[in-house]
Amino acid sequence: MPSYMLHNFFKVTLRTLWRNKDFSAINILGLAIGMAAAMLIGLWVQQEISFDRFHAKKDRLYLVYSRELGNGNLDVWPRASTMLSAELKKNYPEVEDAIRYRNVFFLVTEGEKHFNLEGAFTDSGFLSMFSFPLLQGDPKTALNSGQGIVLTAKLAKSLFGNEDAMGKMVRIESKDVFKVTGVLKDLPTNTEFNFQYLLPWAYVDRLKWDIPNWGTTNAQAYVLLKSGASHDAFDAKIKDIVKTHVTDANGAGRETFTQPISRMHLYSKAENGQLVTGQITTVRLFIIIGIFILLIACVNFMNLSTARSEKRSREVGIRKVVGARKSALITQFIGESILLTAFGFVLALAIVQLSLGSFNQVINSSLAIDYADPLFWLAALAFVLFTGIVAGSYPAFFLSSSKPSSVLKGAVSSINTLLTPRKVLVVFQFTFAIVLITGTLIVRQQLSYVHSRDAGYDRDRLVFAFSQGGNYTHYDLIRHDLLASGAAIAVTRTFSPITRLWGTVTGFSWPGSTPTDTKTYFQQFAADAGFVRTTGTRLVQGRDIDIRTYPTDSTALLLNESAVKAMRLTDPIGKIVTDEGGGRYHIVGVIKDFIIESPYDPIQPMLIQGLQTDYPVIHYRLNPANSIADDLAKAEKIFKQYNPQYPFEYNFVDEAYNDKFRTEQQEGTLGTLFAALAIFISCLGLFGLAIHMAENRRKEIGIRKVLGASVAGIAVLLSGDFVKLVLVAVVIATPIAWYAMNNWLQGFNYRIALTGWIFLVSGTLAVVIALLTVGYQAVRAAIANPVRSLRSE
Repeated sequence: MPSYMLHNFFKVTLRTLWRNKDFSAINILGLAIGMAAAMLIGLWVQQEISFDRFHAKKDRLYLVYSRELGNGNLDVWPRASTMLSAELKKNYPEVEDAIRYRNVFFLVTEGEKHFNLEGAFTDSGFLSMFSFPLLQGDPKTALNSGQGIVLTAKLAKSLFGNEDAMGKMVRIESKDVFKVTGVLKDLPTNTEFNFQYLLPWAYVDRLKWDIPNWGTTNAQAYVLLKSGASHDAFDAKIKDIVKTHVTDANGAGRETFTQPISRMHLYSKAENGQLVTGQITTVRLFIIIGIFILLIACVNFMNLSTARSEKRSREVGIRKVVGARKSALITQFIGESILLTAFGFVLALAIVQLSLGSFNQVINSSLAIDYADPLFWLAALAFVLFTGIVAGSYPAFFLSSSKPSSVLKGAVSSINTLLTPRKVLVVFQFTFAIVLITGTLIVRQQLSYVHSRDAGYDRDRLVFAFSQGGNYTHYDLIRHDLLASGAAIAVTRTFSPITRLWGTVTGFSWPGSTPTDTKTYFQQFAADAGFVRTTGTRLVQGRDIDIRTYPTDSTALLLNESAVKAMRLTDPIGKIVTDEGGGRYHIVGVIKDFIIESPYDPIQPMLIQGLQTDYPVIHYRLNPANSIADDLAKAEKIFKQYNPQYPFEYNFVDEAYNDKFRTEQQEGTLGTLFAALAIFISCLGLFGLAIHMAENRRKEIGIRKVLGASVAGIAVLLSGDFVKLVLVAVVIATPIAWYAMNNWLQGFNYRIALTGWIFLVSGTLAVVIALLTVGYQAVRAAIANPVRSLRSE
């Protein structure tokens, strides 16, 4: 295109946009909000799908999973025996390397600096298998020594400041000294791994924490296959590897398989023993939402542009008469659309930049736009061109196809036609907006329904802390002082927090049981004394475990109601339960079912044991007679007295319980946000169409007023057509929303029933919002002085 033509094109375009400032502003704002929403969703989706895809060997890296039939379901979990990796390296030629990995919390000390942080045990091949680059040290040898430790750059700086950390000594758990053999670049946000330091697996052996048993799955196992090795063939070979090595019933029915690490984040939930769902469902949902919000913004552009066609139709007719070709007109209008989209994109970038902080808080992430990345600007250009062409395509072809003879005679299409593209597009906009509103209401109702479910224990003022250092050796003194000081009214020590499940067990038999019953899975919990009083669980029969008062309670059991039902016991108190090793336990009580895992799932059978051991978790209930701050201050003083090197850390059970709803809360918040944006963009377009309608019918309105029509009557007349379109959208959206949300709810065992009032509320809300949007302009037109509109007649 010659320069003079390009100059003329821009001049005409800018004059057109300026002449129609109100419509241009509405178009740019609608496009900007739609593009901003699409960009935010795109940033989030890009991060989600990039999890652990940055590893150079990702195509050959796999995580090992175990699969076994339990209580009628195929359970899948990402753990394996610690004996597996050595077996794979020794006897499977397609394996290049295999390593063990296990997260741990330790106190890391250097001088007077103490940090209680999460780290991991792993084998020496970890740093060569995964692309976590070392800033200092050799990845091949950094973890070879049983006395070496690798720190992240952040931890190295916290411990040693600006000094070189290499070769320095750090202390673990105040007793074992390790030499810094590597400094690791801080982990990116798009990885499933979470550690601040790496310790050699040899340290696990020194601590005697390993359980060399093929039936015990207490670590993750990662496998690196050789180039060209078949993943499917390898999975087929290792499927029964546990069955061939176990010597007892534990693991006799277990299968082993692997999953590519690039799928770990997106496909973490199993259905019928296969990892086919998980975060990928949410990713797909928000991709669809982003596309439709952008389409709604494009629909606004189409509607408003075609609505202005009557004013520009004479321009088109004259240009055609003087020889303008259809292709030139299409180019003109598409160009105007792209230019307007470019303005919208600049505004969208500003909106995204201003809202990223709040958006990151909602999704608990740290998304950012990399303006220095040429790929971003290339993608931005493609985004603007695509959006501009989509938004301007229909108006361009619509305007360029008009007949000059009809246009110059003043013949225009009737706005009262039963079915027009404009009406179809308005219905499309509101259909999607209503589906989003309905979905948001249902997600929030489901969340409220599950959140209000009886947890089976009292979460108020209940606190737990993990035992480390002096918490183990001085537990009795800590317990005594917590009670004596009035900081707590009850204390117990347990196998795991009451909000987490750390183990399941099988192989039990009892009076009346069958051989099949030995395969029943029981959730495993344990406590020493005061469990019921401390946690607020409710006894149904018998008494609580109390190894302090009853020494024989080291073999006592508490059952939950689901366990009694699964065991078919009518009078469980005093019954003897035997494990597969011949150990005998006596039942002392039955407690009401309580939620320890997902609040969305049915409660499983549970055994609470009274084993005499040093449990790793302390629960205590703060004294309601004092303020929480006072109780915690007293507790801190006590814990620091007996465990001075460790920071005072505590976890409120109600907060830990609420974390179980985090994903659904995020989905609900994002759904509300994007539903609001969808309805706002739709109403923005509706507002523009209402302005156009009022301008086109101003003389009709004037005549009606002169003939005695009331303001209310005119407002109803002008609003009626738009309200009818929204009602049509309600009719279309209702079955779509019902189908989509019914399928979503099927993923929860504990769920609400879909009722008509939800759809009625969302439909009514959409109609009211649309009525308020259009009604304002309709009333404004109705109260205008008819003299102004009729003086030219």
